[in-house]
Amino acid sequence: MKSTGEANNGLIGVAGLMRRNINPLGMRVVVKIRKEESKTDSGLYLPEGSKQAQQDSLLGEVIEVASAVETNLSGEQEDVNVSGIPIGALVLIPREVGIKVPWDEELRIVETKQILAMVTEYDLV
Repeated sequence: MKSTGEANNGLIGVAGLMRRNINPLGMRVVVKIRKEESKTDSGLYLPEGSKQAQQDSLLGEVIEVASAVETNLSGEQEDVNVSGIPIGALVLIPREVGIKVPWDEELRIVETKQILAMVTEYDLV
């Protein structure tokens, strides 16, 4: 288990006072599903989850990736992303894809081949 002082590094679940570290294996990533706003364009508020229940896909942020330890030219060991998807990327996944993480309903472990697209958001100012 990682110490609480480390930034990111897979520290994503909290159960009581315990922190959990999750590192996906193989060509997998951990995705945190973004909750959609429960207000319609016309200003009506929808019940929790009703908007997501109507969608075929979900938007999520990659918070952890599969990695391998490699030795660089100077002889130092470093983690190398083997999934091909960068941490922090916004991705579009099918609604029912991935394995739900038992201690956090917003987290899913997803195989990279199941990711439909990487999404870029822009501010229109």
